[in-house]
Amino acid sequence: MSQATDRQPKPMDAGASQRLDKWLWAARFFKTRPLAVEAINGGKVQVDGQRAKPGRSVRPGNRLTIHKGELEWCIEVQGVSKQRRPATEAALLYTEDEASRLKRQEIVRERREAGHAPGPERGRPTKRDRRRIGDFTGRGRV
Repeated sequence: MSQATDRQPKPMDAGASQRLDKWLWAARFFKTRPLAVEAINGGKVQVDGQRAKPGRSVRPGNRLTIHKGELEWCIEVQGVSKQRRPATEAALLYTEDEASRLKRQEIVRERREAGHAPGPERGRPTKRDRRRIGDFTGRGRV
């Protein structure tokens, strides 16, 4: 078997199930499982329209609603994965509703146009910021 064939997603049987927190992590909705658990406990994730616990089993055919900040995903589970795989393979674990995708893209576009780009908003000034402050106050480079 070649290396490329090993990486192809394997079809899961209809009875396959997985913990909700682990599935969200494997599908790359959250960077870590503790972040997924926090979102589930906070009511940001619903399974078939109801609040769920992190240990709830999800299986192909379940509908999930996931809220992260202003963004919302309405998806249907297509499969489960025993381990976290690359994003291209993780995207095969679910299908997103067309209306959900369009709404999310619209929100992202509006934020981009309004100048609300994600990035550091607070914290220490960067080296570039310190140079600009120094130039402005007269204590800059000589």
